[in-house]
Amino acid sequence: MKIFLDTADLAEIRRAADANLIDGITTNPSLISQVAGDRDPKEIYREICELVDGPISAEVVATDKETMLVEGRKLAALHDNIVVKVPLTEDGLKACRALRSEGIRTNVTLCFSPSQALLAAKAGATFISPFVGRIDDISGEGMQLVHQIRQVYDNYGYDTEILAASLRHPMHVVECMLIGADCATMPPKVLWQLTNHPLTDRGLEAFLADWNRLGAEI
Repeated sequence: MKIFLDTADLAEIRRAADANLIDGITTNPSLISQVAGDRDPKEIYREICELVDGPISAEVVATDKETMLVEGRKLAALHDNIVVKVPLTEDGLKACRALRSEGIRTNVTLCFSPSQALLAAKAGATFISPFVGRIDDISGEGMQLVHQIRQVYDNYGYDTEILAASLRHPMHVVECMLIGADCATMPPKVLWQLTNHPLTDRGLEAFLADWNRLGAEI
């Protein structure tokens, strides 16, 4: 399963990229606004693309098809790694189809049902982003949606990749692996939580204590 980092924080992206832990980046207008300050968002996208050699999702902010296409083409022109993110609306699906016909990869976002995911695949989406955590927030079962999309795509042979999004904790990531999501995107906090386990810490502490008693050097 590919691991994407859901952030526009360049320091966190650099940290994860230096460790070779991530395969791509997802951003959205909210994440960009948190870090942009006085900078042009296009500069941030370009810098992210230089840090990570993989899919970098950059989202349109228009809501109508024609303006989405204008914005999508501008974003795609920034770098070969850019994947244009469009919302799962009627106009978003139309824009997805048009962009794909031009050879531009797309990530259809804000997916909350398997029927929406089917339509995105039919529109030619490169990635579909089901929002697991947001479904959990309203007392639903977000991971069940990932499972349903996996079954639908396998049933009909769609090659759209399932990019599980809105992941809130390490068990979300584990469940994605077991279900067979193609990708999982997570905030930096969750990525670093994946490296931690109390038994690892306890074992390392014991090993070092035993070695120190030897008073030797390697």
